[in-house]
Amino acid sequence: MTNPNLDELCVNTIRTLAIDGVQKANSGHPGMPMGMADAAYVLWTQFLRHNPGNPDWADRDRFVLSAGHGSMLLYSLLHLTGYDLPLEQLKQFRQWGSLTPGHPEYGLTPGVETTTGPLGQGFANGVGMAIAEAFLAATFNRPGHELINHYTYAICSDGDLMEGISHEAASMAGHMKLGKLIYLYDDNHISIDGSTDLAYTEDRMQRFEAYGWHTQQIDGHDRAAVAAAIKAAQAVTDKPSIIACRTTIGYGSPNKANTAKAHGEALGVDEVKLTKQAFGWDPNQDFYIPEEALAQFRRAVDQGRQWEAEWREKLEAYAKAYPQEAEQFRHALSGQLPTGWEEALPVFPADAKGMATRAASGQVLNALAPIIPTLIGGSADLAPSNNTFLKGYPVFANDSFAGRNFHFGVREHGMASALNGMAVHGGVIPYGGTFLVFADYARPAIRLAALSHFPTIFVFTHDSIGLGEDGPTHQPVEHLAALRAIPNLIVIRPADANETAQAWKVALEKRDGPVLLALTRQNLPVYDRSKMGDAAGVAKGAYVLLDADRVYPDVILIATGSEVQLAVEAHAKLAEQGIAARVVSMPSWELFAQQPEEYRDSVLPQTVKARVAIEAAVPLGWERWVGSHGAIIGLDHFGASAPYKTIFQHFGFTTDNVVLRALETIDKSKR
Repeated sequence: MTNPNLDELCVNTIRTLAIDGVQKANSGHPGMPMGMADAAYVLWTQFLRHNPGNPDWADRDRFVLSAGHGSMLLYSLLHLTGYDLPLEQLKQFRQWGSLTPGHPEYGLTPGVETTTGPLGQGFANGVGMAIAEAFLAATFNRPGHELINHYTYAICSDGDLMEGISHEAASMAGHMKLGKLIYLYDDNHISIDGSTDLAYTEDRMQRFEAYGWHTQQIDGHDRAAVAAAIKAAQAVTDKPSIIACRTTIGYGSPNKANTAKAHGEALGVDEVKLTKQAFGWDPNQDFYIPEEALAQFRRAVDQGRQWEAEWREKLEAYAKAYPQEAEQFRHALSGQLPTGWEEALPVFPADAKGMATRAASGQVLNALAPIIPTLIGGSADLAPSNNTFLKGYPVFANDSFAGRNFHFGVREHGMASALNGMAVHGGVIPYGGTFLVFADYARPAIRLAALSHFPTIFVFTHDSIGLGEDGPTHQPVEHLAALRAIPNLIVIRPADANETAQAWKVALEKRDGPVLLALTRQNLPVYDRSKMGDAAGVAKGAYVLLDADRVYPDVILIATGSEVQLAVEAHAKLAEQGIAARVVSMPSWELFAQQPEEYRDSVLPQTVKARVAIEAAVPLGWERWVGSHGAIIGLDHFGASAPYKTIFQHFGFTTDNVVLRALETIDKSKR
């Protein structure tokens, strides 16, 4: 039985901590925490299985605050339930160096499951977490041995539901029948502009019913109704659930409740006092936590410790009954790759005709699939083009959660954000594919993967005007530059099949951020590595592929991807004229920039001023590598619809043009 008076005290403790944190910072969003405190309290004290003493316990329920602007709600709950988040940190809300930034950031604050704030991202991350849970349960659980069995909960807002990504992710979740996904929707009818009726009038619950969700509508301040709704949602195992909690934003504030003023600004000193008086609290006491309320919240510490201990007993029993599976399970949770997995990476023989790097990527994936059982992924309805399908493995479907192939549908943004949720959930290595030009549709999720250090792998093909006849709408031109501008994102554009294999090695080994592979549609020659640099140089971002017979060359030709072959051909033609050229393959600017200066100087000697960069993309940023005397063969315009060889010819991506620009650059550097 619950104690209504104690429950009310606890809920108002959440509310007052939130308004005090925002007021002290004079910045933030107090209204949502005040309105959703009842529902959050019920969820966290009656349903959420977690261990404040170990935020990384594998079988904990996940909680996502998709409405990340209400971060003080989460910080209050984390402190109150015993996470390593001292009260002093709540007092430092939004301040330099604090663990309580304006929006929750994964990896910074204990107990924060994912980075949220850009609306809709947490919603879609949660879908990915539920996918990971379902896959791991179907893969590792055995009769009488249930290692994985947890829910993914989220609190989402009107803004989350307005953003297009929520439509993509909700449709995906409904199709997949993710029954352990339960969202509480803060249905408060207020956004920054005012009433949501200004722009948002569809029947939200009918919309989710059409997606295949289980829906309920309740009074979000009726704690008994909240508990009953969550229980009802848990009972529906073949549909994700959304509970519309009708709430009052800024609940308890005499003058700002149910107004846009409560959404995104501090209540003000006078209104804070009036609100506390309305709750029966001392208006002059800030960050006050009644002892009986704290004791109620802190029950989570012992309960969480007990839950995890019981789970560890299950793990021990599982290990005795299924030792091989237990070892795989431990590897999966730790992110550790199987011993000797690199030996499965294909080595491609020299071939002048060659293959597209997207095809090489597909061969690498299928070679690794039997070795890495938690390597899972798919494509945004482009699997045959992206070569992302794992042959011989089932599809993840609503009747088979053990499938390793995913049909994400034409939902690039939803796919990318779900991949992030899968990555941060842990236990799986997710990848997803589309055309590089559609990175624009996925960019917010790619950016958050980089900001949050999620080890997500993006497999983007048709990487240039080389895709040909589909024309400029599908030909990425500015995309490499735009993606390279994202901090902590590793972009790799391999030059041949063996560089592609090494690019996958980098992607699988990197656990502190995302990697994006930019792959060709058209065939590229596979280079004879007995006569050229080792493709393992991909790990360093750039390396000498082909050199001159002297210490310092006359000119350095730097290229990425499909344009490396132009540099190789120009190398031979320049040699015929007595010009010593060095060819540098630079598949990743970011990896190269991370290398010691000594290595970078060995590849690009500072004494050699004559440099030519070749890349079928906008030249922005290449100045860093070619210097003031160098030249850049790139594109300052969109592409065209024609066979790719014709396009390359018309836009100056020819061996003869590379030779010409090399000679001009050598002449310029001598002046």
